Formats: sequence, C-alpha cells, structure tokens
Amino acid sequence: MLVSMPSDPCGPRDAYSAACPCRELLDLLANKWSALALGALEDGPRRFGALRAKLDGISPKMLTQTLRRLEELGLVARVVYPEVPLHVEYSLTPLGADACVPLGALRHWVEANVDRIPALTTT
Repeated sequence: MLVSMPSDPCGPRDAYSAACPCRELLDLLANKWSALALGALEDGPRRFGALRAKLDGISPKMLTQTLRRLEELGLVARVVYPEVPLHVEYSLTPLGADACVPLGALRHWVEANVDRIPALTTT
C-alpha cells in the first residue's frame, strides 16, 4: 500500500527562492554579528558583558538584538540565574554548535586570505 506524505507547503528547500524559509536563516547566519556571536560561544557559556568585550565594536543594542534573534531561532540558549545581581548566560544549542562548523571554516578562511584582497589591505 502506498502512503502519501503531506506536501511541504514551501516546496523543496531552495535558498535561491524568495519564498523559501531558508532565506531567513541564511540572512541571519550571513550577518557578521550573528556569525561572530556564535563563534564567541564555541568555548562555552558567556555573560552579556563578556560577549560584548569579545565582539569588539558591537553596541549593546545590536548585541541584544542579535542574541534575541539567535535565541528565537534556536541557535542560542539564554539561562537566567536568580541571583543578586541577576546573572544571565548565553550558550550554544546543539543546532548552534552545528552552525559553528561552516561558520568557523569561513572565519578561518577570511583570516587566512584577507591579505590577498587588495581593497582590504591597509596602506
């Protein structure tokens, strides 16, 4: 007996298609602050201040927005410890750790090859 499976309302996954939900995730992961925040959490949980110090140049507002979006999509977990003062830690979820693999490769490639891009080298 042949069992029919419900069709995917979005069709096949194709990041080149404007209707594909892959676009939203790709947009988030391609954002420099998202990619760097995920990388900064690879060594373990960090508090907001430690993340901000690691991500040189990020504003508190942008870090908050980035962490909220990463948490919303299940890439980062936020744990609040009921202490005085309040203690909040951010860590990678298993999905976030999976995303770090290609993002880490891209980050390492950029660091190794930035000098090969004349427009980016300092004079």
